[in-house]
Amino acid sequence: MDQPRDVAVIVGSLRKASINRMVANALAELAPAGLKLGIVEIGQLPLYNQDGDDDPPAEWTAFRERVRAADSVLFVTPEYNRSVPAALKNALDVGSRPYGKSAWSGKPGAVVSASPGGIGGFGANHHLRQALVFLDVPAMPQPEAYIGGANRLFDADGKLVNEETRKFLQGFMQSYAAWVSANTSKQA
Repeated sequence: MDQPRDVAVIVGSLRKASINRMVANALAELAPAGLKLGIVEIGQLPLYNQDGDDDPPAEWTAFRERVRAADSVLFVTPEYNRSVPAALKNALDVGSRPYGKSAWSGKPGAVVSASPGGIGGFGANHHLRQALVFLDVPAMPQPEAYIGGANRLFDADGKLVNEETRKFLQGFMQSYAAWVSANTSKQA
């Protein structure tokens, strides 16, 4: 049997009780057997500054190596001011540098945004997709995933309790598995 494809999950929210981390955990639970999802932490990354490229902080190096080793990337993010949180933008910048050595390049990806609000982080979702085009991350075009009212979808233990959302996310992960398979060539 083939090894499952390694999916680096980047969660844009750093909050302890992050709704988006709950969504990421639900996605991992609902993923088909061919995918292995693992959250890659971004809160410890020092702010990107090109001056650091000559002697990069250990956190940058570890992050870049982890992303580079992944077969694909999955972003789960809230919306801050119609864009992505600063920590997520910083992770994109850290992973894309130094110039010409991007860890993101060619990795199939997808974006899920979740919010207590009705539009489910639509602005962040699309703003992130713009950056992914430049980073050479082919983002899955359909289905799109904007999870509105996300604060009402989980129990006190962070478990997804809304069956309609569970079915949607399960279908999303099936589509994502097909996207990853179609856009990756796994090295033996």
